[in-house]
Amino acid sequence: MLKPVNSESTLPDNRFSERELSWLDFNQRVLELAEDETIPLLERVHYLSIFASNLDEFFMVRVASLKRRIATGIAVPSASGQDPQEVIEEIASRNRELQTRHAEVFRNVINPQLDKVGIDILHWSELTAEEKQELDSFYEQQIFPVLTPLAVDPAHPFPYISGLSLNLAVVLRNPKNNSEHFARVKVPPLLPRFVRIPDAEKNRFVPIEDIIGENLDELFPGMEIVQHHAFRVTRNEDLEVDEEETDNLLNQLEKELLRRRFGPPVRLEVAEDIDPQVLSILQRELNIDSVDVYHLPEPLDLSELTEIAFMRMPELHFDSHPITTNRYLQSAEDEPADIFGSLRDRDVLVHHPYESFATSVQAFLEQAANDPQVLAIKQTLYRTSGDSPIIDALIQAAESGKQVLAVVEIKARFDEQNNITWAKKLESAGVHVVYGLVGLKTHCKLSLVIRQETGGLRRYCHIGTGNYNPKTARFYEDLGLLTADDTVGEDLTKLFNKLSGFSATSEYESILTSPVGIREGLTERIQREAEIAKSGKQARIRLKMNSLVDEQIIDELYLASQAGVNIEILVRGMCALIPGVEGLSENIRVRSILGRYLEHSRIFAFDNDGDPEVFIGSADMMHRNLDRRVEAIVRLGQADHINELHEVMDLAMSDEIAAWDLNSDSQWIRSTNGPDGQLADYQDRLMQRTLEKKKLR
Repeated sequence: MLKPVNSESTLPDNRFSERELSWLDFNQRVLELAEDETIPLLERVHYLSIFASNLDEFFMVRVASLKRRIATGIAVPSASGQDPQEVIEEIASRNRELQTRHAEVFRNVINPQLDKVGIDILHWSELTAEEKQELDSFYEQQIFPVLTPLAVDPAHPFPYISGLSLNLAVVLRNPKNNSEHFARVKVPPLLPRFVRIPDAEKNRFVPIEDIIGENLDELFPGMEIVQHHAFRVTRNEDLEVDEEETDNLLNQLEKELLRRRFGPPVRLEVAEDIDPQVLSILQRELNIDSVDVYHLPEPLDLSELTEIAFMRMPELHFDSHPITTNRYLQSAEDEPADIFGSLRDRDVLVHHPYESFATSVQAFLEQAANDPQVLAIKQTLYRTSGDSPIIDALIQAAESGKQVLAVVEIKARFDEQNNITWAKKLESAGVHVVYGLVGLKTHCKLSLVIRQETGGLRRYCHIGTGNYNPKTARFYEDLGLLTADDTVGEDLTKLFNKLSGFSATSEYESILTSPVGIREGLTERIQREAEIAKSGKQARIRLKMNSLVDEQIIDELYLASQAGVNIEILVRGMCALIPGVEGLSENIRVRSILGRYLEHSRIFAFDNDGDPEVFIGSADMMHRNLDRRVEAIVRLGQADHINELHEVMDLAMSDEIAAWDLNSDSQWIRSTNGPDGQLADYQDRLMQRTLEKKKLR
């Protein structure tokens, strides 16, 4: 039962869910998709892979950070009131259940179903003699030359085990003196994890570690193979760079990336039948506690199931969605679209991947690069693809004499090395590359194009919710505003000047920014809705985001709910708010939707007594986004765009849509069936809606 902090407070002290456990709830929802019999089989395999890779990052960053704070004595109870050590123990307990469930879903449900459709993932013992011979030949030619056996003895210290690598722990016996020895063999990460059996009638695969394990005698000639077991280590791979203490951020980050490889272990995954003595060796040498050891059925590391999930078998995948172009950016036959002309007529709101990134945002920048009337391009880059046409456009623009600024965030987690590479390539082409503001990640998604026109200079802008990455734009759901509005252009000019130069203060008319602006602006609007409700009028707030864990924002939403504001929240991942609690949050509803696309857009909508305000942008409701990052959200200026996003939220909150609802016990309850049968898929409905709107023009 929730209890007040004191007699003067209206908010209870246990009003927040534990954020780390909320993240595990999110990953459980991914697992539930893998368990869903109504979803095509290879898509379920993909969800198994996503679950595993999500968990890897969770341990590398979230658990690692928590352990580091505990070890250094700086950990304090979380907003939920839980002691950090208690959180670690609960994470271990919950994760043990989830990882075991995940492995068993693959072994007992998915793998047998794959077998029925002609896809076999087999152990060595299940192969025919002929197949074993084929794979022995493959081993000799493709695997054996790459392997490096590492012995452990007084002359060979225990080898370094790289993070997320798959390994075999091998126990050997010397027949000459009957002495036992320990060795480690690393599974080559650049070879296929699941090896296709040559010339097999069906799609038959064997985990590569099985092939290596059956041929260990060739690695250790003259020795007897007593036993071998698979294991995998997850290390702390969070970065620590003190920007205040370094003269060259690029050089310091490159050094830190090298150091990250040697972070302390935070999780040890082992085969469920591992010998206790072998496990004891691993724990001792890796200095890892039993609570951080996870015994799992083989094969370990199901993140590599993507090799199976992406097989070209259309009948086992979702029906494809057509590629569409926003109706206001469509080109005439055999002629490229005049994007600048379209934006002079009206703002354009694009919704990816329902509407193509390539024919909107990418085309906007490519057209700017090729247009002789364009004088300058300014661009933020957080994550982009390895063969990015965005990068190519910026390089082309710079080489043609245009002034090009790229604000590259080289601290984008796990994309650091990629971004360093592209930063150097951009610089060599003459692009002005900066790394944003000291102490802050630049996470905003902004493009600014300055064009010479008959009436003078005109600024064209894009403000989005997602990265400038054409590859991820195909399966990340995001929004973007393309506009030639003077006010937006002036605001982005100020913001880019702040990012590349020196500016103590900046005031904006159409955008809110962080670290100063978004928290204040959203708080003001939440409080305004509360005042409207107190006056007896209808008041409503609608929010869509990846995560909601910022305590101040949550408290403001609680107070607004107490004032009578109707609040609807669509959140993909973590949510520390507890909805539906009488006297606290009975006017708040929280939903989560997961599907073929990664829900990634952020929407902040306020009814404002009939004068609605709707913002889109890059910021989630997390401390880091509001206080430690450069973020930007923009207010939509056209009524049809405001209505369009309300239609999106109407659909998401509809009882006809399959979704998870968060209850007052912080439990996510999934709804897949209604009185009339199976509930509709939200993303399919959005695709239908996009196609219908396109026909209207």
